[in-house]
Amino acid sequence: MDEESQLSVMERGNISLTISTNYKVRLAQKFLAELLGTYCIIFAGCGSVVVNKLYDGTVTFPGICVTWGLIVMTMIYTLGHVSGAHFNPAVTITLSLLGACPFSEVGLYIVSQVLGSTLASVTLTLIMNITSDAFFGTTPAGSTIQSFVVEIILTFILMFIISGACGDDRAVKMQGGIVVGMTIILNVFVGGPISGASMNPARTLGPAIVLRKFTAIWVYICGPIIGAITGAFVYKLLTPTDKSFSDIVKGR
Repeated sequence: MDEESQLSVMERGNISLTISTNYKVRLAQKFLAELLGTYCIIFAGCGSVVVNKLYDGTVTFPGICVTWGLIVMTMIYTLGHVSGAHFNPAVTITLSLLGACPFSEVGLYIVSQVLGSTLASVTLTLIMNITSDAFFGTTPAGSTIQSFVVEIILTFILMFIISGACGDDRAVKMQGGIVVGMTIILNVFVGGPISGASMNPARTLGPAIVLRKFTAIWVYICGPIIGAITGAFVYKLLTPTDKSFSDIVKGR
């Protein structure tokens, strides 16, 4: 092999190494963004629940609803450009099925989301006087089936709106975070007293793992996943037929 060919091989090797390194760095950044984003969401949202229970309703139910909406909104604008701001295994799974998130990254996203939720729950238990009355996870207030249906409907609405406000290139995406935050507020108002309005397996799993309370945990894993997938695929019926959902999400 002549000197020029050897140089060419070395250059290609360096380029491949650079691409591989850059990919790993981006993947690590996504992992960290999802972990930190989910941590902040659970710390603030569940924190408002704990404070309201421990201090005689000082936050109030409307205050809890607004807290959840505001923290989700701020995390979308803070980290959306890094990881896509999923913060929710149901959203990640749905986007992967629609080709908007690589299957190879799904496990990484879910691990980071559940870990972020768990760490936030640990933090709350360390700094708050968590009693049985101050449980900040989600459990059915009445019928398990009723909560299951509510979780499906709430997450359907959430994912339907995410698909339209954030995933469609015809939408004004700068306002996507506000729209999603408002949807969270409204959904918690409606579903909070019934199922706890989780809409997010990670939101339920973190507190359940730390506080070791797994009552009807299947409701909060299966319900949001079914609702999210259904919501996104229904919205897909409203997208241009000459574009795939993946192309729309990626702005093509």
